[in-house]
Amino acid sequence: MPPAAPEVLAPVAQALAHAGKLLARAPALAVKQARAILDAVPGHPEATLILGSALRQQGDYPGARDVLQALARTQPRSAQTQYELALTWAALGEQAAAMDGLRRCTALAPLHADAWRTLGDMLTLAGDAEGADAAYARHIRAAVHDPELIRAADALCQGQLDIAERALKARLKQHPTDVAAIRMLGEAAMRLGRYRDAEALLARCVQLAPSFVGARHNYATVLYRQGKAEEAIPHIEFLLGHDARDPSYRNLMAAAQAMIGEFGKSIEIYENVLKEYPRQPKVWLSYGHALKTSGRRDDSIRAYRTCIDIAPSMGEAYWSLANLKTSPFTGDDIAAMRAQLTQDTLSAEDRFHLHYALGRALEDAAAWADSFTHYAEGARLRRAELRYDAAETSAKTRGAQAFFTADFLASRAGAGCLSDAPIFIVGLPRSGSTLIEQILASHSAVEGTMELPELALISRALAHESPGNRQYPEALAELALPMLAELGERFLARTRIHRKLGRRFFIDKMPNNFVHVGLIQLILPNAKIVDARRNAMATGFSVFKQHFARGQNFSYDLVEIGRYYRDYVALMAHFDAVLPWRVHRVMYEDMVQNTEAEVRRLLDYCGLAFEPACLRFHENDRAVRTASSEQVRQPIFREGIDHWRHYEPFLGELAAALNQDDVLS
Repeated sequence: MPPAAPEVLAPVAQALAHAGKLLARAPALAVKQARAILDAVPGHPEATLILGSALRQQGDYPGARDVLQALARTQPRSAQTQYELALTWAALGEQAAAMDGLRRCTALAPLHADAWRTLGDMLTLAGDAEGADAAYARHIRAAVHDPELIRAADALCQGQLDIAERALKARLKQHPTDVAAIRMLGEAAMRLGRYRDAEALLARCVQLAPSFVGARHNYATVLYRQGKAEEAIPHIEFLLGHDARDPSYRNLMAAAQAMIGEFGKSIEIYENVLKEYPRQPKVWLSYGHALKTSGRRDDSIRAYRTCIDIAPSMGEAYWSLANLKTSPFTGDDIAAMRAQLTQDTLSAEDRFHLHYALGRALEDAAAWADSFTHYAEGARLRRAELRYDAAETSAKTRGAQAFFTADFLASRAGAGCLSDAPIFIVGLPRSGSTLIEQILASHSAVEGTMELPELALISRALAHESPGNRQYPEALAELALPMLAELGERFLARTRIHRKLGRRFFIDKMPNNFVHVGLIQLILPNAKIVDARRNAMATGFSVFKQHFARGQNFSYDLVEIGRYYRDYVALMAHFDAVLPWRVHRVMYEDMVQNTEAEVRRLLDYCGLAFEPACLRFHENDRAVRTASSEQVRQPIFREGIDHWRHYEPFLGELAAALNQDDVLS
């Protein structure tokens, strides 16, 4: 193209400036202006870029793609062209091409903050949390210009979190309202797993700078990660008001809605995201989970299968199918999983999920030895990623027994919130707690919710807020009696969002709450507590072959499972002694063999009249989130009681840990 005559340049520059202003508020007019410039100066790069961007903003994605691809060929060093083309590929559902474009953009312009943020959003959508964290850190680095903050941001990008933290704390001593530094320090705390610290910092940041979108996104995320979805949702709504189409914001909203039991809303959001981003396997996976919880089994299977079609190595999709426990794998499925396990590039997460899924597939095929080999390898790989100390758990158990004495509990009798609404179902996972919940939730006066995190949150808050810097449960000794009632009211207030039906009673089925029986007695003395218990070997093996999405770090080693079970039994025996008849125990085997008698006994304890619907629990179409979600939608299966005996030859370590007296030493 010959250079434009000098007398043409001034009007073109003016027209380009005008087109740039139109782009932000009236993309249709920007298209007309850009085309007028291109009629006068064919091939003008800046006008072509404005045209492509305006077409994208109008929703003409194929037109934008054609314009921007042609421009990228003639202007290969233009970072902004790569950025606009990447946004266009994303809008067309071509996520791989979009991420490639964003990476080209950031290679050309390492300080392109918007490109780093968008790449972080897309990596989040794709389920690459580590990659997303790195991209968001680069976004922060690109967005700051102060030399001190640049050094801290560089440390953050390089994973030198302790260096970044020291530098940022020093900065904030001098400039306590520096919102960029506060946000970066909150980001460092998040990546260190110190979510309470991160929450406090980011709350301050949002208070100081309400329109700071990046900080608010961090804040909403850290609230969600702590199980505080109700608090996170208003902040996600703010973000969506800023950019309603941002897939990362929508994905976070879908997850938060699921966390508070609004599965219909969650499913709708996922469906809308998938219309625009149909090649995102992690979104298909999350969509499948929401469908499964809602009882839409066949739809969930289709979602998981779609995930596998897009990403054949995604072990979690295979495990999700296995975890339905009612959907047998085909021979082709087994061969595909075995083939994936031969890949050297397979991630550790995909590898252990595939081992668990193969364990289940081979269990269905009665190949017991081969099945156990895969369960054991999956558990070994998972255990290697986790921090867990069985001796520490045993010490905490002994500490709770020493603290919650009969005299201590009696001295606080009559305190606490007097509501009798909560029914706590405690015990070990895979012990029949979901069955008990489904039976009770089939009663007209009882609402089933889910495994609620509130008691754990209260216990952690006590440890942090103790005036004498005492740990939980010892911090309870410092509380004035009115504070116990306040904590009970706090529990009721924080769980209210999960109560959708207006029934008098509601269930909290968090199994690990057995460690909080003393806390329940102090803050909710009229609440019911049901201990779901099952044969120790059956429980131990069932826990061992189950991969849990989070928590239950004791469950990936047979010896540690045995020790944990013994700690649990010892603690419950202690509470039986200091609080006689306070806890109602349901043996799974008795419930299976003598269902009606056990159901009547359970209802009597809860002060509920017998209702035949409690025996037809499998007809209840309520949402169920746990690993037993499909099993409790079927009548009781009595033949499964001794199923663990097929694996008995491989469970010697578990049996020894359950029976040896020196395990707790």
